[in-house]
Amino acid sequence: MEEFITLLQLTPEARVLDIGAGKAELLIRLVERYQVTALGVDFSSPSLQEAHEQAAARLPQGMLELQECDASLFRAAPETFDLAICLGASEIYGGFKGTLERLSQYVRPGGQVFVGDGYWKQEPAPEYLAAIGASREELLTHAENVTAGVTLGLIPLYTLVCSDDEWDRYEWSHLLTMERYARQHPDDPDVPALLARRRAWRDISLRWGRDTLGFGLYLFQK
Repeated sequence: MEEFITLLQLTPEARVLDIGAGKAELLIRLVERYQVTALGVDFSSPSLQEAHEQAAARLPQGMLELQECDASLFRAAPETFDLAICLGASEIYGGFKGTLERLSQYVRPGGQVFVGDGYWKQEPAPEYLAAIGASREELLTHAENVTAGVTLGLIPLYTLVCSDDEWDRYEWSHLLTMERYARQHPDDPDVPALLARRRAWRDISLRWGRDTLGFGLYLFQK
């Protein structure tokens, strides 16, 4: 992510939009690095509350606005941002293609669209799709993700995909946190169900997911 922050090369006059901003860490770092003004959109959650707290502690007032709403209902005036972002939340717009199409509407000519999404590293096994409740059409391949932007008239600038080691850190850190939480909170009534889901996902990932599901970052210019 730090590599992409450097690649963006924003100016202080730039306006940045992040759909599904979560804790808004990326937006906060962009404001810190480039002194841009930014808008993050997400539904109300503990993550967004943390975003408010971090922004208040780290940024000058007025540099980052956080809007609490259903991101699928958010609308902005066309071509009003210099960078539009959606990382790991493409389901809001029905997938990678729909996300590129919507974000490109919000970006000025010459602006950038930055999307993070999954892709198929190989053809998914029917058993894997059934286990995770997904369909083959929900994701594209890495090459198809790039082509989707070209088809919309966007210029691919840069892509970066997670390595197996990075995926392992992501998956196992979730499991580690859950296992430790369960041990420290044995009286929490939600623990058995949470552990069952997480352990089932562990086994599915090891059997099929690690070789099949990838995650990439994609930067385009309008």
